[in-house]
Amino acid sequence: MTKRQSHFFQGDLILILLLFITVSLFSIYNAQQMEQYADNFVMKQIVFYGASIFALIVIQFFDLEQLYKASLFIYAFGILIIIALYLTPAGDFAPIRNGAKSWFVFEQIGLSLQPSEFTKIAFIVYLAAVVSKHKDKFKESTIKSDLFLLLKIVVVTGIPFGLIFVQPDLGTSLIFVFIAVVVVLLSGIDWKIIATIVTGVLSLAAGAVALILYLPELAQAVGIKAYQMNRVLSWFDPTHQSNDTFQIDRSMQAVGSGQLTGKGIGNLQVYLPEAHSDMIFSVIGESFGFIGSAAVVFLYFFLFYKLITLGLRVHNFSVFGSFICFGYFALLLIHTFENIGMTINVMPITGIPLLLISYGGSAVLASVIGYALIYRVAVENSIQNDYLFK
Repeated sequence: MTKRQSHFFQGDLILILLLFITVSLFSIYNAQQMEQYADNFVMKQIVFYGASIFALIVIQFFDLEQLYKASLFIYAFGILIIIALYLTPAGDFAPIRNGAKSWFVFEQIGLSLQPSEFTKIAFIVYLAAVVSKHKDKFKESTIKSDLFLLLKIVVVTGIPFGLIFVQPDLGTSLIFVFIAVVVVLLSGIDWKIIATIVTGVLSLAAGAVALILYLPELAQAVGIKAYQMNRVLSWFDPTHQSNDTFQIDRSMQAVGSGQLTGKGIGNLQVYLPEAHSDMIFSVIGESFGFIGSAAVVFLYFFLFYKLITLGLRVHNFSVFGSFICFGYFALLLIHTFENIGMTINVMPITGIPLLLISYGGSAVLASVIGYALIYRVAVENSIQNDYLFK
């Protein structure tokens, strides 16, 4: 093996991905042992991961410079698939599920596609390019240049946010806001501007919650959906009766019943809707107990550490690569915190999957494509270090 070929072997990232795949397959296998499942979701997940790994390999043929030049087109594609979904009449091809039109369904081949999952990755790529281009143009930051960068980030974020919000899918649309906030915090924008934004965002969030709790009629009048209100009410008031209360109760029962070491493979006892997808962490808690759950959380934290340290290392020679790492970190962080949080009633119920573990073609393919971009950044960091120390 030549020295140049060795750059493409990133052992730590390969190991992390294999561990996530292993956890995913074992957890889904355990979830589908319940009588509610007729399909073999494990085999489908293997196919999804196979396609995803093929995409990961293909992406390694494109360097960061090529991805940077194509970033606008990647972003435009992400926006166009959301617009296509919006314009498609509701029906079998674009059904309304849980009150939202968020999926394309190809019944002939048994495949569903959620465009917003791919738009998240396209958004991260273009947002990284916007920050990189701005840093190249403005070597010395000022309040004026910082406000200009902030305006560009708001516009780039606002388009997918608005299109997904009207589906309506508030949970997914807020993920774009979270990623943008993390990028703003790490982009070097003046702290006074950041403090003003944080105050405004917290005030809006507090106002929305107050409307739901004390003025529900007004909350509905301004566009907050009944199911969204139920999720917030169930979070604040466990006695509030709704389908979400049932899910929370069952989820906490499943996690708690796992105790220290869990019940093992094929011994689930707590019935839980969507156990193989949104509620997969409840299955992990019941199957593998506190020890298994803690190991999964540690695996995520280890990946977070790799993303942050890699982003810091490549910042000197590629701001674009650096912010791809930071954007992907933000995406994984909010998905992990929200998904695990909702299973133990720390966060309200949403339809946000646990990335790299939950069942789902769109989520798996999109999250591994994001992982492939990180892998390419690591490859270029390895090449750069080899070049510097020759």
